[in-house]
Amino acid sequence: MPKRPLTIGVLALQGAFEAHAKALEALGITAKLIRNPAELQNLDGLIIPGGESTTFLKFLERDGFLDALQSFVETTPTFGTCAGAILLAKQVENPTQKSLAVLDITVERNAYGRQIDSAILTAPTKLEGGPLEMVFIRAPRITHTGPTVETLAERDGFPVLVRQGHLLAATFHPELSADTRVHQIFLEMVQAHHP
Repeated sequence: MPKRPLTIGVLALQGAFEAHAKALEALGITAKLIRNPAELQNLDGLIIPGGESTTFLKFLERDGFLDALQSFVETTPTFGTCAGAILLAKQVENPTQKSLAVLDITVERNAYGRQIDSAILTAPTKLEGGPLEMVFIRAPRITHTGPTVETLAERDGFPVLVRQGHLLAATFHPELSADTRVHQIFLEMVQAHHP
């Protein structure tokens, strides 16, 4: 567990931010809901939750938020889930759209179909503790990873949980599962970044 108290921000513009905050609090971490650029100050890490990536971009284009977030994610541990993974990706397809372009992956939006094609799968991963429950809701697909990106879990041969330096991304929703291992990995990354 953390050596010092951590404060993790959860981008609270839309999406499942409350579920992420609850998951962090269950692990004894202070979660701070972030709704404007000034609130990015003094955070140890940030979670960008699922939602609708184009809607996120509309919200972020106000008050210089996108620029502030860009600077933040380049240097501070950040975990993107679903739409958050799309925002972190270097390249976005189907259709193409703007992103923070910090994580060396290519993401195809809505690749697994519509809401009705959502699924809960349990599969082996590189995480300790046996198979992991993964909740997919209109999930994007990671179609390419750069040479320094580590794949921690897959679905049908495609990465669904990846890590690169201080960045973590999942195309599923770990906040909707009782299994806290994905959040724990992120907290370990944050702790390593802020010893």
